[in-house]
Amino acid sequence: MPIRTNVKNTKIAFIMLAIMAVASVLSFTKPALAQDTAEPKTGMNRVIKGTENWNGKHDISVSKFLGNIGKSTGIYMMIHKQTAEEIAQEKAEKAAQLAAEENNPFEDEKAPGWQQIIMIAIGFLIIYLAVGKGFEPLLLIPIGFGTVLVNIPGANMGMAPHGMLHIIYSAGVGNEFFPMLIFMGIGAMTDFGPLIANPKMALLGGAAQLGVFFTLFGVALMNTFLGTDYTILQASAISIIGGADGPTSIYVSGKLAPEMMAVIAVAAYSYMALVPMIQPPIMKALTTKKERCIKMEQLRYVSKTEKVLFPMLLLVLAILLLPPACPLIGMLAFGNFVKQSGAADRLSKTMENELMNIVSILLSLGVGSQMTPEKIMKKESIGIIILGLVAFAVATAGGLIMAKIMNLFLKKKINPLIGSAGVSAVPMAARVANKVGLEYDPSNFLLMNAMGPNVSGVIGTAIAAGVFIATYAN
Repeated sequence: MPIRTNVKNTKIAFIMLAIMAVASVLSFTKPALAQDTAEPKTGMNRVIKGTENWNGKHDISVSKFLGNIGKSTGIYMMIHKQTAEEIAQEKAEKAAQLAAEENNPFEDEKAPGWQQIIMIAIGFLIIYLAVGKGFEPLLLIPIGFGTVLVNIPGANMGMAPHGMLHIIYSAGVGNEFFPMLIFMGIGAMTDFGPLIANPKMALLGGAAQLGVFFTLFGVALMNTFLGTDYTILQASAISIIGGADGPTSIYVSGKLAPEMMAVIAVAAYSYMALVPMIQPPIMKALTTKKERCIKMEQLRYVSKTEKVLFPMLLLVLAILLLPPACPLIGMLAFGNFVKQSGAADRLSKTMENELMNIVSILLSLGVGSQMTPEKIMKKESIGIIILGLVAFAVATAGGLIMAKIMNLFLKKKINPLIGSAGVSAVPMAARVANKVGLEYDPSNFLLMNAMGPNVSGVIGTAIAAGVFIATYAN
């Protein structure tokens, strides 16, 4: 009977993988019904804005895609001199981005008082989940208080120019400042040893990025059937939520869809904090009890030299192959190198303790300050929240299924639960994988093995962000 169950699960895994692969391909495929016409597009004629005129020279092909990726590499930029036409195009794109920010569909409109009461209640619910249920209190407590404070009638804490919460948001959340500092702190707190010891775990982190690309297909469906009007840039920014990485989501939305940054930040940080609630049902649905009880061997010893060289090698590869990802990868590598080198312990301790705590408080308060009814209670915002949840669920499933596929070829089986840690919520996802494993075998400690795909997920989401920026921001 167990054999039949395993065969059945394997077939289901392959079917799901095939469906998600097709969906990912379709999300990049030229819409067949997209025509350059003055008639309004409704129903099945709706497409993602920015792809309407993808014909002729804009047809998507493997050779052209690889060519565009090649032109976005650091090697090409080092040897290529910009032409006058390219400079003019870059200026025109920046002007268009500024115009999009001014024509912001998420601009505040005064909401009825009863909606503010609802948001205050949501804020208290978030605080309860943090304190009463223990769901990532470091994130949810300040987000919850930010939500409550910004919605108090007459307090004006979120109003420009002097409201405290508005100042916090403008100072570091509405740009890349706080996300970069967070990545520096993550680097100082992260031990890449589990990934170095077992490089195969990078496949799980890569598979989890399936949720990011799958969401592009979801955006197309929402535009078609629900009447939303997302552009391809907005779709790319929304997709990063699937990586469960708040700083990266803020960074990408700032580059591609600044008008949506507030809602995307709220969704990304909310799902990061709710990892212990969202992931376990998916993990249990896609694995058998026997698989959850698989014990993994202790990881090999990783030398200090390996740990010191890893961030430098990572940074060099990003410089040469994907410069748009360098701000994120660079700060991650900087923080990790300071930690692993041991040459500046004071800096390392400051990054991973005082600075990280201060920035986390400010960033979470800033995210909470955007939880206003004017921004949240709208069709587009609800669509982002739904798509973000779908992306996160698919990312979790992608890591689990990849682990099951790897077990078909590996002599030493891996516990599929660690595949769920492929999302970049560090170390929350790894702790959840370990907790679920302990439920079925109290002696089965998966934390260190789960940290491998977890840290690779951070790198994978940063790379996905770089690909989107390289593809659509230039």
